[in-house]
Amino acid sequence: MFRNMRRAKQQISYEECITLLKTETRGVLSLMGDNGYPYGIPLNHYFCEEDGKIYFHGAKEGHKIDSINNCNKVCYTVFDKGYRKEGEWALNVKSVVVFAKINFVTDENKAKEICSKLCRKFTDDEEYLKRELEHALSRVLCLELTPEHISGKLVNES
Repeated sequence: MFRNMRRAKQQISYEECITLLKTETRGVLSLMGDNGYPYGIPLNHYFCEEDGKIYFHGAKEGHKIDSINNCNKVCYTVFDKGYRKEGEWALNVKSVVVFAKINFVTDENKAKEICSKLCRKFTDDEEYLKRELEHALSRVLCLELTPEHISGKLVNES
């Protein structure tokens, strides 16, 4: 159902893909937007090793939510900062592409857990987390991305 990578020599292992999803903090979620236009939006994410899913949080309404309601098939792309080999100008960048279905998280306890793990990916300030959960959790909608296909590659930009 999903294409093989055209430049297979650049493909990274599934384990490297998972490491990238765990360590990088942001990616671009691509959806089918209004009037057949693609809609890509940068998001923070949390990859859960226990269930293999990727979680997001955001507002309860807007273009992203409307797009998901119309079609829950999405693509999520994550890439690292890259590195340069000594004496070379070109960056070597690893990227991961996840084809998936995305759904709304309706369980309040699960949403609180997701928001807590997302927050801890950026800070260990427990007081900040507590304040955010008290003041903002009721306005947040969490999203659960269930991967159907994951692939990644290392590209030299030269």
